[in-house]
Amino acid sequence: MRLKDTIHDRLGLQLLNFVGLLIILYYSQRNLAADWREVLDNRQQFQLFLSSFMNPDWAYFPKLIDPVIDTLAMAVVGTFLGSILAIPIAFLATPMVSQMLALSVIIRSIFAVIRTIPNLLLAALFVAIIGIGPATGVFTITVFTFGMVSQLIYGSIETLDARTLEADQAVGASRMQIACNSVWPQVEHDIYSYCLYAFEVNIRASAILGYVGAGGLGVVLQTNLGFFKYDRVSLIILVVLLIVLLTDGLSYYLRKEVL
Repeated sequence: MRLKDTIHDRLGLQLLNFVGLLIILYYSQRNLAADWREVLDNRQQFQLFLSSFMNPDWAYFPKLIDPVIDTLAMAVVGTFLGSILAIPIAFLATPMVSQMLALSVIIRSIFAVIRTIPNLLLAALFVAIIGIGPATGVFTITVFTFGMVSQLIYGSIETLDARTLEADQAVGASRMQIACNSVWPQVEHDIYSYCLYAFEVNIRASAILGYVGAGGLGVVLQTNLGFFKYDRVSLIILVVLLIVLLTDGLSYYLRKEVL
């Protein structure tokens, strides 16, 4: 065995990478100027928080019903609208289907821009444009779902065997016929799975988006955190956890038994 085929040949480079990482960590910590002793000095505050947090205010639960409904509604409507918009646009983003490379490049560039914007920033932008309320959450989730699902769909389409599309094209099928009769049957179940995955992600996101004014449980969470009602915050977190678990279970059942 030659030396370059062993780990010892790369030992110097690995040590250099490790030293570089330590230097980056050191200067990052230095620029933060964080005093970690404050964590120990605030032990009493942590104990006070934990004592309230471990005793949820169960009497507050009836007031969470409407925000829970708003949160679920935002996730459902936003996921549906974003997925419906994503499917045809994702087909156009695939050159083998659209047969227009320039159009596909433009659409993919738009996808890239959308995916770089975090959910909370999107929500803040829509709050500034539309105002505070569930409609802002719906628009945010719709745009986010559109960017995520469209990327997954056109990625799935690109893995298909191009020869099946070429065979349809050879017999005179139009681009719409190719998309509907050749491409869609092969990616249909993948698309359903992507939409369910987006719904799972959006359930988690919709519970937090209200923190910047997009409605739902996030508004209630922000209010109670501001008033230091940690017993209510604990209950809200438990409700969010329950919603996420139920959503994951429903998604697993649909994938296993229906799709």
